Formats: sequence, C-alpha cells, structure tokens
Amino acid sequence: MRTRDLLKAELEIRLSELNEKWHFSSLEKIFIEKRIYRDIEECETWEAVIAAIDKGLRPYKKRFKRAITEEDIVRLTEIKIKRISKYDVKRADEAIKGLEADIAETENNLKNLTRYSVAFFKELKKKYGKGRERRTKIQSFEKVVATEAAVATETLYYNDDTGFAGYAIKGHKVGPCSRMDDIIVFCRDGTMKVTKVSDKAFVGESPIHVAVFRKDEPLIYNMIYCDGRGGKTYVKRFRVGGVTRDKIYDLAQGTKGTRVLNLHAYPDEKSAKVTVIVHLRKAPRLRYLELELDFGEYDIKGRGSKGNIITKHAVERVAMHSRGE
Repeated sequence: MRTRDLLKAELEIRLSELNEKWHFSSLEKIFIEKRIYRDIEECETWEAVIAAIDKGLRPYKKRFKRAITEEDIVRLTEIKIKRISKYDVKRADEAIKGLEADIAETENNLKNLTRYSVAFFKELKKKYGKGRERRTKIQSFEKVVATEAAVATETLYYNDDTGFAGYAIKGHKVGPCSRMDDIIVFCRDGTMKVTKVSDKAFVGESPIHVAVFRKDEPLIYNMIYCDGRGGKTYVKRFRVGGVTRDKIYDLAQGTKGTRVLNLHAYPDEKSAKVTVIVHLRKAPRLRYLELELDFGEYDIKGRGSKGNIITKHAVERVAMHSRGE
C-alpha cells in the first residue's frame, strides 16, 4: 500500500510537470506563430508590453487547461530573437503531440493505479530477479586492514598514447582516487564500461571520457550521438546508476558506425542546463546550418533510452554555447 501511494505521488508530480511543459510550449508556439511579439515593438513601458501580449493571447485562452498568468507572459518576453527567427513549427507540433501522448499515458496510469503498481513490481522482478540472486554472505568481521581503507591517497592518470589508466603510470591527471574506487570509461562508439582502479590497466584507445566512478555521487550526463554512418542525430540525458564491473553497456542503439559528438558530466540539474550549437554540414536546400540546443528542455531518462531526434541532416560538429549555473 505504501508503494502504491508513492507511485501515485510520483505520477501526480510527473503529470504536473508535463502539463506545465505543454502549457508553455503551446504559449510559445502561439506567441511566435501568430507574431504576437510584433505587438510590443511600439510599447514604451513594461506595463504596456505585458498588456499587449495579454491582448494578443486573448483569442486563444480557451485552448489552455489553466489561466495564463503574468509570470507566463514574462517568460515569453525572455525568448531570444535568434530562437524566434529559427523557430520550426513542425518540430514544435511534434514536441507538443509527444507531450500530449505522455500526459494521456500518465493520466491513464493514475486511473488504473493498482494495475500500474502490479506492472511496476513485475518489471522489478523481471529486471532484478532471475540471474541476480545474492552471491555475498553476511558475516561479522573484527579486523580492518588500514591500507585497504577507501581513502583517496592515489592519483589516477590516463595515457593517450597507450590507452592505459592507473595510479602508477605517466599521463594526464584524471583526479584523486583510492585503491577501492572504480573507473568509468565512455568510448566514441557510444559504449561505456566501469572497471576497478589498478596501478595500470588498458581502458581503450582514445576514449572520450575517463573519470573516477562514485555511486554515491550520481552525475547527470548530457550526450549527443549520430546513429550509424549518415544516420539521425539524437540527444539524451541520463544517470548511470548501478552497473556490473567490466560489462560493456551500449548507450546508443548498437548501430555500426555510431559516434558520440558531445558528452559532458554534471553534478546536478542546474549545472547540467547547458546550451550547445549543432553545426550542420552544407547540403542542397538546407537553409540553416546551425541549431541551438538547450539540454534543459529534455527530460533525464534511463541510460538505456535512445533519446530524442535532433536532426536528420549530417552534423559537422557540436560547440558549447553557454554553461549551466
């Protein structure tokens, strides 16, 4: 019963977040598509700006599930001119339809909470049941070897030339570690693995990210990857969570020729709200060669999710635009 109540609270929070996202996405679409932003060009005071936008939105207020507040209007004034000039109505419609589908699914789960709770437990059993039986033994111990205590007395290094990482090699400094720590390695093909820290271990040729992995400090990863040679480009945000040592995890879709274009790790949600510029390769009839992407607009999902499509066109490179707080 306690789990059912927690699942209900979680669904209600998600529904509220989805409704708010749908509300502002719809507001933004009307504000830009109906060119309401032009109504404020002659306004001389802040009050006049708010009034002009409110008047422009008035014919569309019945479309919304809640009242349009002054705070909503203030958010509209913060939209950059560059975003307005490159606004893609088709892409916005697809995003809103996706939100509406998520809202309908969440509302259905709330209406059928018992069935949803049962499915939740079945998924837990399927994921963590067979083949994951306890292998450790609970027993008391009296002596702790001081030299094996998890204190960060070593420094982890990585050597680009050899592909080795460890605390007894020469290379560029990764960070402090203990001999009890693990290393997390992300490769260009979209795979990831976690391995134990040692004096010297091969972790792969030219990985894009090598760091000390700490389960008690779950990071948020922002990642952009191209699915195979000439495939679509996706964006995803995820936390790594629990892993099995030395197991290869595919963070993309397993397509041959996949390459990661951008990957960064952040300690919290605020610092992970980063904006990048996606530079596209020149192609016939391609009007814009730059796409501004705000990671903060995408939900943090499981590491196994494939992510959201950014573009079907070939991407040349991804450049940092602005960092989070």
